Amino acid sequence: MKQRFSRRDFLGTTIAATAAGSLSAADESAQPIPTRVLGKTGAKVTIIAMGCGNRWLSYGSEESALEALNLALDSGIGYLDTAYGYSRGQSETWIGKVMKTRRREVFLATKIEPRNGDEAMKLLDNALKRLQTDQIDLISVHSLTNEDDLAQVEAKDGILNTLYKLRDQKVTRFVGITSHTDPMVLKSALERHDFDCCQMALNAALQGMRAGGGGNMAINPAMKTSFELVALPVAVKKNLGIIGMKMMAQDALLEPGPRQKDPAKLFRYTLSLPIATAIIGMPKHEHIVRNAEWARAFTPLSNNEMKEFSRQTAEQYKASIDLKFDGHIDA
Repeated sequence: MKQRFSRRDFLGTTIAATAAGSLSAADESAQPIPTRVLGKTGAKVTIIAMGCGNRWLSYGSEESALEALNLALDSGIGYLDTAYGYSRGQSETWIGKVMKTRRREVFLATKIEPRNGDEAMKLLDNALKRLQTDQIDLISVHSLTNEDDLAQVEAKDGILNTLYKLRDQKVTRFVGITSHTDPMVLKSALERHDFDCCQMALNAALQGMRAGGGGNMAINPAMKTSFELVALPVAVKKNLGIIGMKMMAQDALLEPGPRQKDPAKLFRYTLSLPIATAIIGMPKHEHIVRNAEWARAFTPLSNNEMKEFSRQTAEQYKASIDLKFDGHIDA
């Protein structure tokens, strides 16, 4: 694995507070969740974020989902990640019920699926109403897949120019892009365009991830392609606000059996990378409480620990994770 981009320096300067691992449970619960600077945006965000996709929607009812969301905010988690594609705006609508009274506590991010600018604008006009706010902190192009997809995003009438206009108009503070499909395409997008933030799949199993997403299965165990090795260095060089996701591969790394990985170590691995925050789906209250506790007590893995853990995890899981995310729809 390549050198990790002055990771220790990054962590030393961007973590605002870290609880010591020896704290008692009572003392730990009183500590704030650490924050890091979201790259060139200058915004400070908590090192974990509440993912409000299908795992949050799995609470089932609005009442249950809002109870979980308020628990996350009460636990100190100050970043919410949503998208229109999460049940056609239902996630945004439910979040808006809480934003009506707690907007100032939250860095609010949403994502937009249409690649045509006019179509995207229609959905985003209504997103402000659903979220009950007059400004969204971050709007991202949702789930970049392949080169053809990127060509649509960056077309003259594409979504990217629309997002730039919304940034100029202060409808959104920042513009981003997300991908869990093809590291090389995300790398190209980051090199070509003026993004403030990027969100990518980062976990210990993805070393050697194949290139060429979107159904062209060509898994090669020797391939040294992953978001961490290909796209992340570009984001670091451009000082983008970097957001990790899929740290546990939507629990695929936690399936019972001899290969099951330690979730706490998976958590530490992703947060030991030079990222500002990591999006985590939390479909149970105990997940919210546990992740907040892990965030308060976070200490980075050493480079050697990361290298060995990643080697073992990739050997065990890389092929199956490639298959899982090849046709995965972020919904």
